[in-house]
Amino acid sequence: MTTHSFCTCRPGATVWLTGLPSAGKTTIAYGVAERLRHHGRRVEVLDGDEVRRFLSAGLGFSRADRDTNVQRIGMVAEVLARNGTAVLVPVIAPYADSREMVRKHHEKSATTYLEVHVATPLEVCSVRDVKGLYARQAAGGISGLTGVDDPYEVPETPDLRLGTHAEGVSESVDALYTLLVERELA
Repeated sequence: MTTHSFCTCRPGATVWLTGLPSAGKTTIAYGVAERLRHHGRRVEVLDGDEVRRFLSAGLGFSRADRDTNVQRIGMVAEVLARNGTAVLVPVIAPYADSREMVRKHHEKSATTYLEVHVATPLEVCSVRDVKGLYARQAAGGISGLTGVDDPYEVPETPDLRLGTHAEGVSESVDALYTLLVERELA
């Protein structure tokens, strides 16, 4: 059995990875988390799908429900980050004002919040279609798909923008990890 000794001597931070469905948010988050753990960092990934099943069970996809989901995740992330954990949050969070509310909440507790835009074009995401959402939407099986028939507000000034359509997973993981090192969060 392997035991890990995780350092709690560094400040925590929330790293919110926003982007369209199938952009690569979760893959990048888990890649960075693995690297952080390898270097003895306490880290958690708050995967949007998992959180919806448990913390936000019962919420739909209306604007109000999406905002509630983002605020719940933001609060959990802030508490973890405030207590020395690097928190990676691969969650669409389609509305800029909702993401900004999470940022402001972090600022109130002097907790670092970084926004990373996984800027994969819709055409690429719809081909990847990891969960079959784009196919279901095209067949009329679902509506309200972010970026297709529901809005996605692109971050104007994210801390990092990753073009996963032009670079591989390892390059995106490297870029985000480098940002964390530069900000003394890795």
